[in-house]
Amino acid sequence: MKKIERLISIVMILLQKEVVSASEFSRLFNVTRRTIQRDMEALSYANIPIYAEYGPEGGYALMEEYKFDKRLLNHMDIENILIALGGLEGLITNQEIHTTIQKIRGMTSADISPPLDLTFYDWPGRSQINEEVLFIRQAIENNWLLKFEYVDQVGNKTYRFVEPYKVHLREMHWYLFGYSLERKDYRTFKLTRITNIQKDGFFTPRSDKISEEKKQHNEQQSLVTVQLSIDVAVRDQFIERYGKNSVTKVTPRTYHVTIELPENQFSYQFLAGFGNKVKILKPKNFITKYLFFLEQAVKLYK
Repeated sequence: MKKIERLISIVMILLQKEVVSASEFSRLFNVTRRTIQRDMEALSYANIPIYAEYGPEGGYALMEEYKFDKRLLNHMDIENILIALGGLEGLITNQEIHTTIQKIRGMTSADISPPLDLTFYDWPGRSQINEEVLFIRQAIENNWLLKFEYVDQVGNKTYRFVEPYKVHLREMHWYLFGYSLERKDYRTFKLTRITNIQKDGFFTPRSDKISEEKKQHNEQQSLVTVQLSIDVAVRDQFIERYGKNSVTKVTPRTYHVTIELPENQFSYQFLAGFGNKVKILKPKNFITKYLFFLEQAVKLYK
């Protein structure tokens, strides 16, 4: 964390807490107590009214007239922010997010323990994805042109030069949205198909990137209505994903489900994961493509 960011963080915390010790600041920002003392001196020189309180419960504090108006965020607001940030921290191991969580906790004197907890599996590959996400985020912030190798769905490798604009998390998969210099158009790249990503100079951001991003998102959301017959054993999974209204009881063990799915391999993989607990009823075209998908998988074992 840069010094200016640390100084702002210190002020934000002191705006909410009565007294914070140097050792507490030292642990939070992973710096020495001497560095915290220098930070306090720098804030004083900037006319921030910080003073020291001595004794066993001593530390640093702000003059009361500079305190933050707690009516702007109530206890529930802070709790909701912590839930959202906690879920994000579960997906991205990021010291900045951890520090932000600590700052938000510092906005109230209460010991907040949100009743809602978001937990994600800590897969071994997540640490590598985290590094790539952070690198791409840095590239976006600094307008770095990126070059990398990209492997498509059938294994073809191409070399891309891309202006990065945004990183998306969709259904637990990370994607990079950017402008491909080779294709002379906007493209979305799955991070797990990117290798050897590097900085390759700088670029000037394009003004039409937001509208193009929305257009691509709408195109990717082209869906087809699919009717399924499912076993009661997987009923809860469809309810979690598509809601109770999508599931209709037929027999004690059989339910009908009507949902919308993209007509691509991701949908076929999703349905195949249920094994013999799910049968597609219609449309016929979707069934034909799904059977072809399964046949290609079975060929691997012949």
